[in-house]
Amino acid sequence: MLKIGLVGVGGISGAHIPAWDEMENAQLVAICDIRPERMEKYPEKRHYTDFDEMLEKEEFDIIDICLPTYLHADFAVKAMEKGINVICEKPIYLKEEDIDRVYSTAEKNGVKFMVAQVLRFWPEYELLKEIYDTKKYGKLLSGTMIRLGGYPKWSWDGWMMDEKRSGLVPFDLHIHDLDFMVYAFGMPEVDYQYRSKLPDQDFISLNYNFGDFSVHSEASWYATCYPFTAEFRFQFEDALVSNENGRMVIYLRNDEKIDLSQQAEGDTGSINLPKSDAYANEIHYFADCVINNKPVEKVKPEQLRCVLNILNNL
Repeated sequence: MLKIGLVGVGGISGAHIPAWDEMENAQLVAICDIRPERMEKYPEKRHYTDFDEMLEKEEFDIIDICLPTYLHADFAVKAMEKGINVICEKPIYLKEEDIDRVYSTAEKNGVKFMVAQVLRFWPEYELLKEIYDTKKYGKLLSGTMIRLGGYPKWSWDGWMMDEKRSGLVPFDLHIHDLDFMVYAFGMPEVDYQYRSKLPDQDFISLNYNFGDFSVHSEASWYATCYPFTAEFRFQFEDALVSNENGRMVIYLRNDEKIDLSQQAEGDTGSINLPKSDAYANEIHYFADCVINNKPVEKVKPEQLRCVLNILNNL
Protein backbone atom coordinates (compact mmCIF):
# COMPACT_ATOMS: atom_id res chain seq x y z
CA MET A 1 0.00 0.00 0.00
CA LEU A 2 1.51 3.31 -1.12
CA LYS A 3 1.52 6.06 1.49
CA ILE A 4 0.77 9.44 -0.05
CA GLY A 5 1.22 12.99 1.22
CA LEU A 6 -0.21 16.04 -0.53
CA VAL A 7 0.88 19.65 -0.11
CA GLY A 8 -1.24 22.58 -1.27
CA VAL A 9 -4.96 22.15 -0.61
CA GLY A 10 -6.06 24.72 -3.18
CA GLY A 11 -8.27 24.45 -6.24
CA ILE A 12 -6.47 21.68 -8.16
CA SER A 13 -6.23 19.49 -5.06
CA GLY A 14 -9.98 18.99 -5.43
CA ALA A 15 -9.18 16.81 -8.45
CA HIS A 16 -6.14 15.06 -6.94
CA ILE A 17 -7.51 14.12 -3.50
CA PRO A 18 -10.55 12.13 -4.77
CA ALA A 19 -8.30 10.33 -7.25
CA TRP A 20 -5.99 9.14 -4.47
CA ASP A 21 -8.93 8.21 -2.23
CA GLU A 22 -10.41 5.98 -4.93
CA MET A 23 -7.21 3.97 -5.43
CA GLU A 24 -7.12 0.53 -3.82
CA ASN A 25 -3.33 0.33 -3.57
CA ALA A 26 -2.69 3.82 -2.18
CA GLN A 27 -3.69 5.79 0.89
CA LEU A 28 -3.53 9.56 1.21
CA VAL A 29 -2.52 9.72 4.84
CA ALA A 30 -1.56 13.38 5.31
CA ILE A 31 -2.14 16.78 3.75
CA CYS A 32 -0.40 20.11 4.26
CA ASP A 33 -1.43 23.74 3.78
CA ILE A 34 -0.59 26.96 5.59
CA ARG A 35 -4.36 27.59 5.83
CA PRO A 36 -5.81 25.13 8.38
CA GLU A 37 -9.35 25.87 7.23
CA ARG A 38 -8.60 24.43 3.79
CA MET A 39 -8.04 21.00 5.35
CA GLU A 40 -11.15 20.89 7.55
CA LYS A 41 -13.24 19.01 4.98
CA TYR A 42 -10.74 16.12 5.10
CA PRO A 43 -10.91 15.13 8.81
CA GLU A 44 -9.82 11.55 8.15
CA LYS A 45 -6.35 12.68 7.08
CA ARG A 46 -3.57 14.03 9.27
CA HIS A 47 -3.16 17.79 8.90
CA TYR A 48 0.03 19.85 8.80
CA THR A 49 0.67 23.54 8.28
CA ASP A 50 4.44 23.03 7.94
CA PHE A 51 5.86 20.90 5.11
CA ASP A 52 9.15 20.19 6.89
CA GLU A 53 7.27 18.93 9.94
CA MET A 54 5.15 16.65 7.78
CA LEU A 55 8.23 15.17 6.11
CA GLU A 56 9.85 14.66 9.51
CA LYS A 57 6.90 12.93 11.18
CA GLU A 58 5.50 10.87 8.31
CA GLU A 59 6.78 8.14 6.00
CA PHE A 60 5.74 8.58 2.37
CA ASP A 61 6.17 6.75 -0.89
CA ILE A 62 4.85 9.68 -2.95
CA ILE A 63 4.39 13.40 -2.39
CA ASP A 64 1.81 15.14 -4.57
CA ILE A 65 2.58 18.85 -5.02
CA CYS A 66 -0.44 21.05 -5.72
CA LEU A 67 1.14 24.34 -4.66
CA PRO A 68 1.38 27.62 -6.58
CA THR A 69 3.83 27.46 -9.49
CA TYR A 70 6.67 29.38 -7.87
CA LEU A 71 6.93 26.78 -5.06
CA HIS A 72 6.97 23.64 -7.19
CA ALA A 73 10.68 23.09 -7.75
CA ASP A 74 11.85 23.86 -4.21
CA PHE A 75 9.26 21.61 -2.58
CA ALA A 76 9.90 18.80 -5.09
CA VAL A 77 13.65 18.89 -4.41
CA LYS A 78 13.07 18.91 -0.64
CA ALA A 79 10.87 15.80 -0.82
CA MET A 80 13.13 13.90 -3.21
CA GLU A 81 16.16 14.58 -1.01
CA LYS A 82 14.25 12.59 1.62
CA GLY A 83 14.01 9.68 -0.83
CA ILE A 84 10.36 10.29 -1.74
CA ASN A 85 8.89 10.02 -5.25
CA VAL A 86 7.16 13.20 -6.45
CA ILE A 87 4.30 14.03 -8.79
CA CYS A 88 3.98 17.78 -9.28
CA GLU A 89 1.39 20.03 -10.88
CA LYS A 90 2.53 21.89 -13.99
CA PRO A 91 4.84 23.63 -14.65
CA ILE A 92 8.04 22.69 -12.83
CA TYR A 93 8.63 26.43 -12.61
CA LEU A 94 9.25 29.31 -15.00
CA LYS A 95 12.95 28.65 -15.68
CA GLU A 96 14.51 25.93 -17.82
CA GLU A 97 17.31 25.36 -15.31
CA ASP A 98 14.78 24.08 -12.79
CA ILE A 99 14.15 21.08 -15.05
CA ASP A 100 17.76 19.98 -14.67
CA ARG A 101 17.72 20.75 -10.94
CA VAL A 102 14.64 18.66 -10.29
CA TYR A 103 15.51 15.71 -12.53
CA SER A 104 19.12 15.56 -11.32
CA THR A 105 17.82 15.45 -7.73
CA ALA A 106 15.51 12.57 -8.67
CA GLU A 107 18.38 10.64 -10.28
CA LYS A 108 20.76 11.34 -7.40
CA ASN A 109 18.27 10.02 -4.84
CA GLY A 110 16.96 7.09 -6.89
CA VAL A 111 13.37 8.31 -6.97
CA LYS A 112 10.82 9.07 -9.67
CA PHE A 113 9.49 12.47 -10.68
CA MET A 114 6.68 13.53 -13.00
CA VAL A 115 5.08 16.82 -13.97
CA ALA A 116 1.32 16.30 -14.14
CA GLN A 117 0.68 17.50 -17.70
CA VAL A 118 -2.93 16.37 -17.67
CA LEU A 119 -3.80 16.72 -21.38
CA ARG A 120 -1.51 13.79 -22.12
CA PHE A 121 -3.99 11.67 -20.14
CA TRP A 122 -7.23 13.21 -21.43
CA PRO A 123 -9.21 10.77 -23.65
CA GLU A 124 -10.08 13.33 -26.36
CA TYR A 125 -6.46 14.41 -26.68
CA GLU A 126 -5.13 10.85 -26.52
CA LEU A 127 -7.46 9.96 -29.39
CA LEU A 128 -6.23 12.93 -31.42
CA LYS A 129 -2.62 11.78 -30.96
CA GLU A 130 -3.57 8.24 -31.97
CA ILE A 131 -5.25 9.53 -35.16
CA TYR A 132 -2.14 11.56 -35.94
CA ASP A 133 0.30 8.70 -35.22
CA THR A 134 -1.62 6.10 -37.23
CA LYS A 135 -2.53 8.46 -40.12
CA LYS A 136 -6.01 6.94 -39.93
CA TYR A 137 -7.45 9.92 -41.79
CA GLY A 138 -4.35 10.79 -43.77
CA LYS A 139 -1.85 13.55 -43.09
CA LEU A 140 -2.51 16.36 -40.68
CA LEU A 141 -2.97 19.68 -42.52
CA SER A 142 -3.85 22.25 -39.88
CA GLY A 143 -5.08 22.66 -36.33
CA THR A 144 -6.63 25.12 -33.90
CA MET A 145 -6.48 24.98 -30.10
CA ILE A 146 -8.07 27.48 -27.72
CA ARG A 147 -8.07 27.81 -23.94
CA LEU A 148 -9.97 30.82 -22.63
CA GLY A 149 -11.40 32.02 -19.36
CA GLY A 150 -11.82 34.88 -16.94
CA TYR A 151 -9.10 36.50 -14.85
CA PRO A 152 -8.38 34.32 -11.76
CA LYS A 153 -9.10 36.87 -9.05
CA TRP A 154 -9.88 34.01 -6.68
CA SER A 155 -6.26 32.76 -6.38
CA TRP A 156 -4.66 32.70 -2.93
CA ASP A 157 -2.63 35.83 -2.18
CA GLY A 158 -3.23 36.95 -5.78
CA TRP A 159 -0.32 34.76 -6.89
CA MET A 160 -1.79 33.86 -10.28
CA MET A 161 -2.00 37.55 -11.26
CA ASP A 162 1.65 38.06 -10.29
CA GLU A 163 3.79 37.44 -13.38
CA LYS A 164 6.90 36.64 -11.34
CA ARG A 165 5.07 33.88 -9.48
CA SER A 166 2.78 32.39 -12.14
CA GLY A 167 4.05 33.54 -15.53
CA LEU A 168 0.45 34.56 -16.30
CA VAL A 169 -1.44 33.07 -19.28
CA PRO A 170 1.56 31.57 -21.15
CA PHE A 171 2.73 29.46 -18.19
CA ASP A 172 -0.56 28.81 -16.44
CA LEU A 173 -3.04 28.33 -19.29
CA HIS A 174 -1.44 28.11 -22.72
CA ILE A 175 1.16 25.67 -21.42
CA HIS A 176 -1.46 22.90 -21.52
CA ASP A 177 -1.98 23.16 -25.28
CA LEU A 178 1.67 23.80 -26.10
CA ASP A 179 2.79 20.84 -23.99
CA PHE A 180 0.34 18.59 -25.81
CA MET A 181 1.57 19.82 -29.20
CA VAL A 182 5.20 19.10 -28.31
CA TYR A 183 4.22 15.69 -26.92
CA ALA A 184 2.10 14.73 -29.93
CA PHE A 185 3.81 16.46 -32.87
CA GLY A 186 7.37 17.38 -31.85
CA MET A 187 9.21 20.67 -31.57
CA PRO A 188 7.66 23.58 -33.52
CA GLU A 189 8.83 26.94 -34.75
CA VAL A 190 6.86 30.03 -33.72
CA ASP A 191 5.72 31.71 -36.95
CA TYR A 192 3.57 34.40 -35.40
CA GLN A 193 2.80 35.73 -31.98
CA TYR A 194 0.65 38.48 -30.57
CA ARG A 195 -0.03 39.40 -26.97
CA SER A 196 -2.18 42.01 -25.29
CA LYS A 197 -1.46 42.30 -21.57
CA LEU A 198 -3.12 44.69 -19.13
CA PRO A 199 -3.23 44.67 -15.31
CA ASP A 200 -6.51 42.74 -15.31
CA GLN A 201 -6.31 40.64 -18.49
CA ASP A 202 -3.85 38.71 -20.64
CA PHE A 203 -4.32 37.33 -24.17
CA ILE A 204 -1.93 35.53 -26.51
CA SER A 205 -2.31 34.30 -30.07
CA LEU A 206 0.35 32.12 -31.70
CA ASN A 207 0.95 30.14 -34.85
CA TYR A 208 3.19 27.07 -34.55
CA ASN A 209 4.92 25.64 -37.62
CA PHE A 210 5.59 21.88 -37.59
CA GLY A 211 6.88 21.73 -41.17
CA ASP A 212 4.07 19.91 -42.98
CA PHE A 213 1.31 21.64 -41.02
CA SER A 214 0.66 24.48 -38.60
CA VAL A 215 -1.42 24.89 -35.46
CA HIS A 216 -2.99 28.17 -34.38
CA SER A 217 -3.51 28.60 -30.64
CA GLU A 218 -5.16 31.22 -28.44
CA ALA A 219 -5.26 31.56 -24.66
CA SER A 220 -6.67 34.27 -22.47
CA TRP A 221 -7.73 35.50 -19.08
CA TYR A 222 -10.40 38.06 -19.96
CA ALA A 223 -11.37 40.87 -17.58
CA THR A 224 -14.89 39.43 -17.48
CA CYS A 225 -16.74 36.38 -16.18
CA TYR A 226 -16.24 34.60 -19.53
CA PRO A 227 -16.83 30.86 -19.02
CA PHE A 228 -13.83 28.57 -19.23
CA THR A 229 -13.50 27.10 -22.72
CA ALA A 230 -10.97 24.51 -23.94
CA GLU A 231 -11.45 23.20 -27.49
CA PHE A 232 -9.60 21.97 -30.56
CA ARG A 233 -10.22 21.39 -34.25
CA PHE A 234 -7.77 19.48 -36.48
CA GLN A 235 -7.98 19.12 -40.25
CA PHE A 236 -6.69 15.86 -41.73
CA GLU A 237 -6.74 14.87 -45.42
CA ASP A 238 -9.85 12.74 -44.98
CA ALA A 239 -11.54 14.08 -41.85
CA LEU A 240 -12.01 17.01 -39.53
CA VAL A 241 -11.56 16.05 -35.86
CA SER A 242 -13.48 18.44 -33.61
CA ASN A 243 -13.66 18.74 -29.84
CA GLU A 244 -15.96 21.73 -29.49
CA ASN A 245 -19.01 22.69 -27.43
CA GLY A 246 -18.50 19.66 -25.22
CA ARG A 247 -18.70 17.18 -28.12
CA MET A 248 -16.01 15.10 -29.80
CA VAL A 249 -17.03 14.59 -33.44
CA ILE A 250 -15.14 13.30 -36.50
CA TYR A 251 -16.51 14.73 -39.76
CA LEU A 252 -15.61 12.51 -42.73
CA ARG A 253 -15.09 13.51 -46.38
CA ASN A 254 -18.18 11.59 -47.47
CA ASP A 255 -20.34 13.87 -45.30
CA GLU A 256 -20.77 11.22 -42.63
CA LYS A 257 -19.83 11.93 -39.05
CA ILE A 258 -18.78 9.87 -36.05
CA ASP A 259 -19.98 11.28 -32.75
CA LEU A 260 -17.58 10.17 -30.01
CA SER A 261 -19.08 12.34 -27.29
CA GLN A 262 -19.64 10.88 -23.87
CA GLN A 263 -23.18 9.68 -23.73
CA ALA A 264 -25.72 10.22 -21.00
CA GLU A 265 -26.06 7.69 -18.20
CA GLY A 266 -28.08 4.74 -19.48
CA ASP A 267 -27.23 5.18 -23.16
CA THR A 268 -25.84 2.08 -24.79
CA GLY A 269 -24.21 3.49 -27.91
CA SER A 270 -21.20 1.50 -29.05
CA ILE A 271 -19.12 4.50 -30.17
CA ASN A 272 -18.19 6.77 -27.31
CA LEU A 273 -15.16 7.97 -25.43
CA PRO A 274 -14.41 6.33 -22.09
CA LYS A 275 -15.94 8.01 -19.07
CA SER A 276 -12.64 8.67 -17.32
CA ASP A 277 -10.99 11.31 -15.16
CA ALA A 278 -7.75 12.53 -16.69
CA TYR A 279 -6.45 13.66 -13.29
CA ALA A 280 -7.03 10.15 -11.96
CA ASN A 281 -5.40 8.73 -15.10
CA GLU A 282 -2.16 10.65 -14.55
CA ILE A 283 -2.08 9.75 -10.85
CA HIS A 284 -2.70 6.05 -11.59
CA TYR A 285 0.04 6.13 -14.23
CA PHE A 286 2.62 7.61 -11.85
CA ALA A 287 1.64 5.28 -9.01
CA ASP A 288 2.06 2.30 -11.34
CA CYS A 289 5.54 3.50 -12.30
CA VAL A 290 6.47 3.65 -8.61
CA ILE A 291 4.91 0.30 -7.67
CA ASN A 292 6.45 -1.58 -10.59
CA ASN A 293 9.67 0.46 -10.77
CA LYS A 294 9.02 1.49 -14.36
CA PRO A 295 10.52 4.57 -16.03
CA VAL A 296 8.25 7.61 -16.26
CA GLU A 297 8.19 7.77 -20.05
CA LYS A 298 4.95 9.64 -20.69
CA VAL A 299 6.42 13.02 -19.63
CA LYS A 300 10.04 13.54 -20.66
CA PRO A 301 12.37 16.33 -19.49
CA GLU A 302 13.46 17.24 -23.03
CA GLN A 303 9.82 17.94 -23.93
CA LEU A 304 9.37 20.09 -20.82
CA ARG A 305 12.55 21.95 -21.70
CA CYS A 306 11.24 22.67 -25.22
CA VAL A 307 7.98 24.04 -23.82
CA LEU A 308 9.68 26.34 -21.31
CA ASN A 309 12.15 27.53 -23.96
CA ILE A 310 9.28 28.60 -26.22
CA LEU A 311 7.31 30.24 -23.41
CA ASN A 312 10.33 32.17 -22.15
CA ASN A 313 10.87 33.61 -25.62
CA LEU A 314 7.34 34.82 -26.24
